[in-house]
Amino acid sequence: MSEAKKVLFINQEMTPYSQESDMAKLCRELPQAIQERGREIRTFMPKWGTINERRNQLHEVIRLSGMNLIIDDTDHPLIIKVASIQAARMQVYFIDNDDYFQGRKMVTDENGEEYADNDSRIIFFGHGVLQTVLKLRWVPDVVHVQGWMGAVTPMYIKKAFKDEPSFAHCKVVYSLYDNELQNEYNNNFKQEVMLDGITEEDLTVLGDGPLTSETLQKLALHYSDGLIINSPNVNEEIVAYAREIGIPVLEYLEGDKYVDAVDNFYNEVYSEE
Repeated sequence: MSEAKKVLFINQEMTPYSQESDMAKLCRELPQAIQERGREIRTFMPKWGTINERRNQLHEVIRLSGMNLIIDDTDHPLIIKVASIQAARMQVYFIDNDDYFQGRKMVTDENGEEYADNDSRIIFFGHGVLQTVLKLRWVPDVVHVQGWMGAVTPMYIKKAFKDEPSFAHCKVVYSLYDNELQNEYNNNFKQEVMLDGITEEDLTVLGDGPLTSETLQKLALHYSDGLIINSPNVNEEIVAYAREIGIPVLEYLEGDKYVDAVDNFYNEVYSEE
């Protein structure tokens, strides 16, 4: 069995940078545990407006920043920041932008309403991570997407970035949690998510209706090589879709058994032709 030596983590949230939750805690602990098992890692997350940059010692990486990502015919500057978790000897890269993240909370606003442009934020984050990895000239063997915020990255890797040396041979694993989007999004997601190499046919799994958490995550799984169930109460329709398309599924586990199982799962997925 081939061994996946390098793992890219695309996290929706993680402690200590976001409010503690089961997802944030797991997204913090898993990369460290995988690194301690001898793999090389890189970790990314959005620079949510709730993150205190001074307290967490974030600083901009000028050589990685400055690219403009076009969404709905509008240029959105990509800003990359980085911080270190000294105890874990781990760096975390942050995707930032004035329009999508500065001064804004995670999923919902101050009134508890989901942001109307969450779908555009997903696109910006996913595209921004992959462009930054290219600039780092780093070649992951496995890309582990944790949560719906990274849900477009599997398709981007398999379609828009498939000829890039950094992603040409990597495998994608998607972690499913129980904190789904609640709203339907009637924006121009299908048009906005388009990059060179992606066709309307590639988006068939989204259906003809508005974007929902379920259709978004089915899109993620459609281009993934494995599913990890990371909460005891996930949407069973999404799990059923993974089984329907025949990708391996790692059932929900806790504690040390979980880390060992994920570690083995990377190798299993990476070895599949």
